[in-house]
Amino acid sequence: MIRRFRALPLRSRLALLTATAVAVAVAAVAVVCWFVTRAQLHDELDTSLRNTSAPTGTIRDARVACGSTAAPPPGQRTFAYIQIVLPDGQRCTPPYYQPVKVTTADVRVANGLVDEALHTSTTDDGTEVRVHTARQQVGVERFTVSVSRPLTEIDSTLNQLALLLSLLAGVGVVGAGAAGLWVARAGLKPVDRLTGAVEHVARTEDLTVRIPVEGEDEIARLSRSFNAMTAALATSRDRQAQLIADAGHELRTPLTSLRTNIELLARSEETGRAIPPDDRRALMASVKAQMTELAALIGDLQELSRPDAAHQGPLEVVALHDIVDAALERARLRGPELTFTAELRPWYVRAEPAALERALVNVLDNAVKFSPPGGRVEVALAGGELSVRDHGPGIPADELPHVFERFWRSPSARSLPGSGLGLSIVARTVQQTGGTVALSAAEGGGTRAVVRLPGAPTPPPAGPSGGVVPQQ
Repeated sequence: MIRRFRALPLRSRLALLTATAVAVAVAAVAVVCWFVTRAQLHDELDTSLRNTSAPTGTIRDARVACGSTAAPPPGQRTFAYIQIVLPDGQRCTPPYYQPVKVTTADVRVANGLVDEALHTSTTDDGTEVRVHTARQQVGVERFTVSVSRPLTEIDSTLNQLALLLSLLAGVGVVGAGAAGLWVARAGLKPVDRLTGAVEHVARTEDLTVRIPVEGEDEIARLSRSFNAMTAALATSRDRQAQLIADAGHELRTPLTSLRTNIELLARSEETGRAIPPDDRRALMASVKAQMTELAALIGDLQELSRPDAAHQGPLEVVALHDIVDAALERARLRGPELTFTAELRPWYVRAEPAALERALVNVLDNAVKFSPPGGRVEVALAGGELSVRDHGPGIPADELPHVFERFWRSPSARSLPGSGLGLSIVARTVQQTGGTVALSAAEGGGTRAVVRLPGAPTPPPAGPSGGVVPQQ
């Protein structure tokens, strides 16, 4: 049953649930109304019986004709049955009233054990009646008189009420079902639009589709989320396409140069015309340099293509000054003709050591690349701020906003080796570590790179296992 219900369309389920809820509510109200009316009618009947006194003449007729069961004379209309109850349980009924069966409660009143009794009984022909028995004074005598009225008066009214409530409940359920179906259709229109948009995107891969957003309800939130998702996907696809195009452009130059050099070497072998030793050494050095550049470019592309979650290794509390010192050793090997000055104060950060060292090497490589022969590179670390300053030509102010873009290279640096991905990797790594990086023109010429990383000047205390407790 549940599977069949779940297999129904959403509109049908909403309409069915609405109709069911209304049916239960209407049925509950109808039942409560019926029982309340029944109780009210019974209370009114009991009150009426308590306020009804048997006529003196009727009591005398009952006393005289004790035991008579004669029917009322023609044309006689009775609204109640009246009889006298004797202490021994016998009854005295006027000849024109129906006798009512005497119960224990009536006998208790007749024997003076209780003042009155109110209960349900039946006549000899089976008619159900409501009976009120009490003591009544007639002259100098006191009699136990039972006054009763048939419950058919109430039953007919309750039956009519039940029929009316059933009709109203049926109309209410049908109306609720129709209203539920209408509400489901009206309420699911935004969902239909969203479904159509999703199907359109799946069919055409058109990520420019946007859904109009109205209001602040759940459907509006879902529409906004869908619009944000498609916008993010479109941006991601555009960036992917741009990355592929830029990578192809950057790979074309070293591949062309590499192919040219290899063709020269192959032609020399095929024709038997030897290349002069100096030229051959230059060609081999060029081939080796181009292969190195290709390997570096491919490594940078792999680094940038990985998502942040996969890119970031386990975080550790590391000594930034030690990492900077290691990066400086590598930079000195790449610029042996340069002078490096370093003033490093202790600073501990929470980062992935290998990625952070690679980023700092890229920063120092930039300084080495743009420094003039015999130039000086100044490195300082204090209070979590790492400063790297070179004395090269500097970066024009209009080019500074683009230095961290992928594959962007200054027109003046096109002839220098590099892929234009180094600073992009720096920016990504520093941001993942919770810091910032910026480049600016230095006073007196050159460029100053500043990397700021959160941390502390002293290492945190060791944990229970002897390791370093990571900073939050």
